[in-house]
Formats: sequence, structure tokens, C-alpha cells
Amino acid sequence: MDKPRYRNTKQRTALLRLLGSTKTHPTAAWLFERLRVDFPGMSQGTIYRNLAILAEQGLLRVIPSGKNSDRFDADTSAHYHVVCERCGRVDDLPLPVGPDREQEAERASGYRITTHRLDFFGICPECRKTWG
Repeated sequence: MDKPRYRNTKQRTALLRLLGSTKTHPTAAWLFERLRVDFPGMSQGTIYRNLAILAEQGLLRVIPSGKNSDRFDADTSAHYHVVCERCGRVDDLPLPVGPDREQEAERASGYRITTHRLDFFGICPECRKTWG
């Protein structure tokens, strides 16, 4: 089944541009606060709908960050993340990503593996300074 086609909007273009300009893996609220300066009539619902459309189109990645709000990443290349369990911060993790894990998963499960996601969880350096 083909993916639905969506017309390109100024808000969606600005959202993707903003997301691509940062490496902080922001939340929808962070994106909304910055975009409403240029689009004062825009609602948070518009942000969430456009994030869902961009994710469906494969133009961004949604990163569930545990008990905190989801984070978003415009870098759709294969890479891992590390998530802070205290503040929800998400950082890219510079570990090699190779097909070996997918082949191992296929052998172990019997599934035909098409992709994988692997996230690590811990306490970020800033929270470690504050909380020990």
C-alpha cells in the first residue's frame, strides 16, 4: 500500500528545518515554542500532526524517552541514542551500526528483520553533577 501524499505546508517545512538545525533531539513543546514566533496562530496540535506526517514519510525519527516526552531527530541515518532517565535528554551515541545485529535477530527469531532500533538509558553528565 502506498503512503498517503501530503501537500507541503510552510509550517511543516519550517518544522523540519528547525529540527534539522539542532542536535538536541527536542520535544514537540520545544519546537512549538520556537515556531509560534513565526506562526502565532499555530496550535500544538498542528505540531503533533506534522511530526506524525514527517515520521510517516521517513523524514524524522521519533525517540521515546521513557517517562518523559518523546524526542525527535531529523537525522534518519542508522545510529543509536542514549537517554537520560532523569531529565529525558537524548544524545547520539557514536557506536558502529552494522547488519550483524539484524542477522543475529533473524536467526534467533525466525523473523525477516528490516531494521532495528537500540537505545541505551542512564544518567547524563549534567544530572550526575546535580544528583550524584
